[in-house]
This record gives sequence, C-alpha cells and structure tokens, in this order.
Amino acid sequence: MELDKNTKILIVGLGLLGGSYAKALTKKGFTVKAITRSQSSVDYALGEGMIEYGTTEPDPDVIGWADLTVFALYPHVFVEWIGKYGKYLKKGSIITDVTGVKSCVVYKIQDMLDGVEFIAAHPMAGREVYGVQNSDDSIFKDANYIVTPTDKNTEEAIKKCRALGHTLGFAHVSELSPEDHDLMIAYLSQLTHCIAVSLMTSSSVPGLKAYTGDSFRDLTRIARINEDMWSELFLLNKKPLISMIDEFSGELYRLRTYIADDNVEKLKEMMRTSTERRKAFDKTNMSEKD
Repeated sequence: MELDKNTKILIVGLGLLGGSYAKALTKKGFTVKAITRSQSSVDYALGEGMIEYGTTEPDPDVIGWADLTVFALYPHVFVEWIGKYGKYLKKGSIITDVTGVKSCVVYKIQDMLDGVEFIAAHPMAGREVYGVQNSDDSIFKDANYIVTPTDKNTEEAIKKCRALGHTLGFAHVSELSPEDHDLMIAYLSQLTHCIAVSLMTSSSVPGLKAYTGDSFRDLTRIARINEDMWSELFLLNKKPLISMIDEFSGELYRLRTYIADDNVEKLKEMMRTSTERRKAFDKTNMSEKD
C-alpha cells in the first residue's frame, strides 16, 4: 500500500533526511512544500526541483495547507516548534517525524496537539554527511522503516504512516512501541556509534592512515559524526544506552579474558556465535516485504 497521490505534504527541516524525503516524494508525483531555517537550503531544493515551494518563515497558510507534515528536526527543536506553531496545523491532518528517539518525544507531542494526530516513525537510513545538498533518496532502498504507534493512534493514521514508508521505497516496514524502539535503537544504532567514536579516540598515534585496511575503515565509517545531533540522542536515551554499553563492555572483557588465558576453544566458540548471528543482518537475507 502506498500513500494517496493527492496527499499534500509539508516537510519541516530540509536537512539530509528531510531533503531525501522531498526528493523521493516529488519523484512519485506528490506536491511537496517545505519550511526550513536556511534560505540557501530552500534555494537548493527549489533549484533541484525537489519541492514546489519553500520558505524560512513558519507561515500559517503553508502549515495549514498540508494533509501530512513530516518533521525532520532535532528532538528538542521539534517539541519547541509544535509549542509555537502547532496551532496552525490543519485539523484532521497527520504529522510524523524522523526522530531517532521516541519515548521522550512522542507522548509529549501527542499531549500538545488538538485535532491533529502524531504517528511517529524512524527511517533507519542515513549517511555520514548532512545537509540538503547531500540528500539522496537511494538511501531508503534496502533500509528499514519503523512506525512507533501508541494507544492514542488510530488504525487509519498507522496505515498512512506505513504507506509513507512504502512510498519512500523502504524495503521493510515494521512497528514497535516507543519504549521497545528506544531499547532496540540503543543497541543497533547508538551503541554502534559509541563504539566507532571510542575506537577513533582510543589511539592518537600519528600516521595511522598509512597502515590501515578496510576493516578499520568499515568499522569507523560512522565515526564521522554530527556531534550536536548524536549527543542529544545519546542523552535523551541515556538509560537504555548505558545498559547496552555495559553489556557490550562485559562481552569485550570476556573476549579479553579468553585471549589472556590462551583459551582457544572459548575464543573460537565466541567467533562462531558471532559469525552465525551476523548472517541474519546481510541485506540479501532480509525480507523485502512486510
């Protein structure tokens, strides 16, 4: 199921993800408008034909025009925006987001809205660069899209949010509660960024790039990190993330112990478990449909 082509879509925040949404939806024939803080981002998106109209002002007429509004903002900015301008959203419309944490945002915003339904979602796609000039709708191919409904959401809104994921080109659309989402993301996304950052900062030996191989480059690809966004996400999801860091630290220490004790059998056993579990994450083995 894909989104009705007559749906009027507003994107608030034309960064990497907001721009990629705009690009994908415009290609599919939707009318897309945007509000973002930078005029240069508006100019770029208009010049590339990614949007029909864009502005840096939270124009009530533009806000009230949309049937579906996608918020591609930092969590705290999202909450502040709804507090200031949420009253202009069209009654009966739906809003969704791309925010990487849910529990601390979803319930708060749902309580702030009147006559507008917020159905949250998390596109598990991105790049190490940011800004609308780096937007690329191909990042959605083979990627996962997670819808995080609450008991305040209607079946109709959930269906539309899932349809948005399919329309954007995501390979797999799934549902989790906000709490289960945050626990899962703490492991699958935030911990991996913590590991990459820690690996990059664990050695200051000069000239390492002259000796490195693909394994190091692959493992540290996401260490090129947006510190403003990721520090906010880490702190907003502190409890689940710290729990995952502690679990990982325990496993790393177990591996260290096997090496220190020359316990080759246990070392191999751990590696066999790792190899077997990794197979499930190969994109060729992932389901292409719901």
